[in-house]
Amino acid sequence: MPVSEAQKRATQNFEKQVYKKILLRIRQDGKSDIVNYKELENAVAKSGKSLNGYILEAIKEKIVREENNKRNK
Repeated sequence: MPVSEAQKRATQNFEKQVYKKILLRIRQDGKSDIVNYKELENAVAKSGKSLNGYILEAIKEKIVREENNKRNK
């Protein structure tokens, strides 16, 4: 069953209110000191998570680690 235009608008409105979109640029050619797309793609596949879920989890882990480091100083 096709999605109605009203439903599309409602979904877009909901997403605008709830989510913040962030552009992420990752090199494909392997010339990155941090991570390249193949490394990320392989790690995501092994994890069984979505790409978005994997990135959000990694960000949260870094935030928690940095907070713990501040407390331990």
